[in-house]
Amino acid sequence: MGKEDEERRGKQDEDQRRPQEGCNPVKKAGPVSLEHVLLALRETEEEREVRIRSLFNFFDVADHGYLDFAQIEAGLSALLIPAEYKYARDLLKVCDSDKDGRVDFDEFRSYINDKELELYRIFQAIDVEHNGCILPEELLDALLKAGIEINDEELAHFMEHVDKDNNGIITFEEWRDFLFLYPHEATFENIYKYWERVCLVDIGEQAVIPEGISKHIHKTKYLIAGGVAGATSRTATAPLDRLKVMMQVQTTKTTISHAVKEIWRDGRFLAFFRGNGLNVVKVAPESAIKFYTFELLKDFIVKTKGEAKEDIGAGGRLVAGGLAGAIAQTSIYPMDLVKTRLQTYVCPGGKAPSLGSLSREIWVQEGPRAFYRGLVPSLLGIIPYAGIDLAAYETLKDMSRPYILKDTDPGPLIQLGCGTVSGALGATCVYPLQVIRTRLQADRAYKGMSDVIWKTFQKEGFWGFYKGLVPNLLKVVPAASITYLVYESMKKSLALD
Repeated sequence: MGKEDEERRGKQDEDQRRPQEGCNPVKKAGPVSLEHVLLALRETEEEREVRIRSLFNFFDVADHGYLDFAQIEAGLSALLIPAEYKYARDLLKVCDSDKDGRVDFDEFRSYINDKELELYRIFQAIDVEHNGCILPEELLDALLKAGIEINDEELAHFMEHVDKDNNGIITFEEWRDFLFLYPHEATFENIYKYWERVCLVDIGEQAVIPEGISKHIHKTKYLIAGGVAGATSRTATAPLDRLKVMMQVQTTKTTISHAVKEIWRDGRFLAFFRGNGLNVVKVAPESAIKFYTFELLKDFIVKTKGEAKEDIGAGGRLVAGGLAGAIAQTSIYPMDLVKTRLQTYVCPGGKAPSLGSLSREIWVQEGPRAFYRGLVPSLLGIIPYAGIDLAAYETLKDMSRPYILKDTDPGPLIQLGCGTVSGALGATCVYPLQVIRTRLQADRAYKGMSDVIWKTFQKEGFWGFYKGLVPNLLKVVPAASITYLVYESMKKSLALD
């Protein structure tokens, strides 16, 4: 009986080693070439040429002999790719090797050649058994190695979408058909994010802090990218930040030039960067707390609605984002208060107190509660700021949509402009709360929020609540631009795009 069991097990092992039905094992010899692709697709060179020509004609419905942005856009629409995830502009850019704004057949064929080679290489990397197809366990292993953790149900959805004949395996032809029009580098992270987007798979709502991050992809790299971008942006705009704070605490009439001279007398050039070290240090924990809290709150809101795959909606995003911001703000608020004290500390000659000595001084003379002076107005401004920012951004984005579709206007710059204007509008609307918070942080003579409001209005009038607004707005554009550019550069260097 034991011998029969061994024979049965041996037969099972042999069956498992045998190529699956539908697989097309390709013997690997030498570097990957189009010959390997032809073998994997069971295609002759002539058949392949006919296939590529047919695809080109699918896009070139007007028979112009070339493809432009409008034709590629229409072709992707015909393929039922959701409007918000079309890659027409990127596809045109990648195919258009001579940069004339058009893609002729030779350029299109060259793109297909390069893309199929790229997809075959990554297909071979996933196909560790080298049996000519991707098994579910091989796909799962590849995703795990890339830092993407998914459950069995999500893996099944992935397989079902790519596996067109539903035989439980993914052939190279199916793999190619799924990705050949994706113009970006075919990394595991990009492929998974592309599947999420194009297939409209709900993984807990699209993240908005920051945008487009899957909850399945390790977020450490994004936090690093966001932290470096935030630190670079804050350092570059530190002089404007100190100028704003100095003007906010002035109870007498002051001008920008007067504040600049005062800061210069306080320590020359380096005085403009006082408090920036602490400002940079708090970027990482603030971003981390905000991001993870936002994800937890989104999941909670979705589950509360009773449908696991329901869209959280704009209201849910506003609540989750506002609460996440409030929790992050409360967590790092003592650092923010010490930073404000450092920036407003007047010490002719340039010798500012150390971080440790200033913190001890606040603790001894004012007690631990002093580290949270001004927290209430700070928290009161979070929800309205987020609401105004979100509403303005969505409105501006909708207004600019006709221009984004034009090939002459780069979408990312328009998005940056929308974000800059909406951020400036939101900041202006809640700016009086910033002034109240800063004065409570910097001056222990104020008894509370109502005391600041009354004394400011009595002595300085309505415009007293907008002191420092100009330098604050001046830093919005460079801060947004620097953050955007550094964040995108960091994502590329960390292989997130």
